[in-house]
Amino acid sequence: MKILLVHDYYDITSPSGENKHLELERKLFTMHGHEVDVFIRRNNELTDHVLRGKIKGAFATPWNPWMARAIRHKIKTFQPDVVHVHNTFPLISPSIFHAISTRAACVLHLHNYRLFCPAGIPMRNGKVCTECLDKHSAWPSLKYGCYRGSRIATFPLALSVSLHRYLGTWDKQVDAFIALSEFQKNLMVSAGLPADKVYVKPHFFPGNPVSIPWAERKSYVVFAGRLTMEKGVKTLINAWKLWGGKAPELRILGDGPLRKTLEQQSQGMPIKFLGMQSPVDTYKQISYAKLFVMPSEWFEVFGLGWLEAFAHGTPAAVSNIGSLPSMIKDGENGLVFEPANAESLMKSISTTWETPGLLEKLGKGARKSFEETYTEEANYKSFMQIYEKAIERNPSSTIKCTT
Repeated sequence: MKILLVHDYYDITSPSGENKHLELERKLFTMHGHEVDVFIRRNNELTDHVLRGKIKGAFATPWNPWMARAIRHKIKTFQPDVVHVHNTFPLISPSIFHAISTRAACVLHLHNYRLFCPAGIPMRNGKVCTECLDKHSAWPSLKYGCYRGSRIATFPLALSVSLHRYLGTWDKQVDAFIALSEFQKNLMVSAGLPADKVYVKPHFFPGNPVSIPWAERKSYVVFAGRLTMEKGVKTLINAWKLWGGKAPELRILGDGPLRKTLEQQSQGMPIKFLGMQSPVDTYKQISYAKLFVMPSEWFEVFGLGWLEAFAHGTPAAVSNIGSLPSMIKDGENGLVFEPANAESLMKSISTTWETPGLLEKLGKGARKSFEETYTEEANYKSFMQIYEKAIERNPSSTIKCTT
C-alpha cells in the first residue's frame, strides 16, 4: 500500500507527542513493506520571522490555497492509496481535505480538540471548558480570547472552526477519524463528527523494553511533562507538602513557564527538578521508578507518559478526568485520584506506597496492559482495519487492505 503522511511540525524547541508518533508510524509502515512518503511543513517557518510569521499564520489557518495546490500535486505524483493527516495547524490548513477529496482515502488523526475548540485544549482560566463543543459554535472562544489570551489571535482559529462546520468538511471530506480514547470519541461526536467514521485506536510504544526487576528499583516517584497549569504540577507539589517527612523523592522531568515558581515552592522538600531529558534518559528514570504520576487537570487526549511507564512495568497514578481513568484501572495497573485535589492525590499515593507489595503488583499489571493493548503489532492491525474502512468509503479507491 502507498501511504502519504501529512503533518505540520510544531516548533522544534517544543517537544510534541504528535511529532514523535508521526515518525514512529512512518517506521512501522515501512517495516511492514508499505511505501511511505510525507507532506511536511514546519512552524519554524513562522517563528523565524515573528511579525510576518504571525500574519502569514493567521491568513493560512482557515484556508491555505497554496497548500491545497501543493497536496494535489503531491497526490498526482505519489498516487497514494491513503492520505493520513496528523496536524494542519497553522500552515497547511483544512483546505487540503477538499483538495484530497476522492483522489485518495483520507484519514485524520485527532491529536487534540482543535476541530471544534479554537484553543485546542478545552480549558479556560485553569478549568475545563467545553462551551465551543457543547454549543456547536466558536463564538465563546472569541468572547473569552481563548487562544493565547487574545481575541485577535483567536479569530483565525474561530473562523476556521466556523468555516469548516459550514462547508461540512468533516462530514464530506474525511473518510475516517482516529480518536485516541472512547472519551475523546464521544466528546468529538457530540460536538459534530459523524459517529460512524470515528474509530478508537490508542498510541503505541515501540519495541519491547526490559522491565527492571522490582528489587533493583529505587524509592522515587517520577513526573514527566510540561510544567504548565493544566498538567497539575502545582497540585502535585502541594500533595508532597501534605505528605510531609515520610514522602519519597519526587523527580520532575521537563520544563515550562512554572518551573521557577515550583522550584521556589519546593525548597526543603525531597523534590528534584531534572529539566528536559533525552528520550533514553527519560525512559531510564521511569524504568527505575516505583511509580509514575500524571496529575492532569484537563482532558488529556491520551498522555504518553503513563504509556511509557506501562511499557517499562512502572504503575501510573493519574487524575480522574478525561480519558485517563478509562486506561488506568485503579488497583489493577495504577491509581486514580481526584483532579486538582492535593489531599486526594497524597492519600492515594501514600496509602499505596506504604502497603507492602502493592506497587510491585500494580507494576506487573501495567506491563500486562502494555503487552495486551499497546504494542506495535496490536497498533499495526488497528491501522490496517481503519485504512480498510476509509478505502471502502472512498469511491476512487480500488485497493483492499489485509491485516
